[in-house]
Amino acid sequence: MNTITLILIILMGLALGSFLNVCIYRIPQRKSILFPSSFCPKCGSKIRTYDNIPLFSYIILKGRCRNCEAKISLQYPLVEFITSALLILAYLRFGLSWSFLARGILIVLLVATFFIDLKHRIIPDVLTFPGIILGFLLSFVVESPSVLNSLAGILVGGAIFYLAAILGELLFKKESMGGGDIKLAMMLGAFLGWQNILLVLLLSAFLGSLIGGTALFLSKEVRENRTIPFGPFLALGAVIAMFAGDAIISAYLKAFF
Repeated sequence: MNTITLILIILMGLALGSFLNVCIYRIPQRKSILFPSSFCPKCGSKIRTYDNIPLFSYIILKGRCRNCEAKISLQYPLVEFITSALLILAYLRFGLSWSFLARGILIVLLVATFFIDLKHRIIPDVLTFPGIILGFLLSFVVESPSVLNSLAGILVGGAIFYLAAILGELLFKKESMGGGDIKLAMMLGAFLGWQNILLVLLLSAFLGSLIGGTALFLSKEVRENRTIPFGPFLALGAVIAMFAGDAIISAYLKAFF
């Protein structure tokens, strides 16, 4: 492990997290993620460069806008921290390699998807469609998944979630899984392969039942809405599969076969 490289990845992760906050705020509103420059969503004032340092500016400003003193959402430093932390884990796991690049791209897409779906109940095509293509193209240069495995992952992920959507609609007489979830599953299959997309399905179902059930029990708002976005659980399952999927699958096969 190279210390200088690690520091650069930490800084890159914080910078990417700051950019993801812009994407998370603007993509659901169909606004440009490049123009105008960052501004306070409350008063509209332009954020100065020295107030836009990832993580540190939030701490220095005590979570408030310098101009209007409106509270800044905790989401902003959280996204920056999570993005940087996951990129560090990817570097420690894969080193500087094509696999690190592929996992890094997937991490960026998953963080954006997690927070957008959590807040807006949508998974934008502008994230998943390019993700499917990039995941498949990167399979030509990474060690795993192979090209055929990536292609199978796209097909298996899409087929399973499409069937789940049809069955859910038949059983509950309403849409239980949106098209965004299907395309997200295809993207995950492209990056992780068909074996891991099956693992992601199991992990996300378990996490969704555990966390979603708890939220239904504790939150009146969740009970009234009666809907919980599935995208965040797919993202969590994908992160687990990304770093421990091969070990989990291997342990399962040894235990039962």
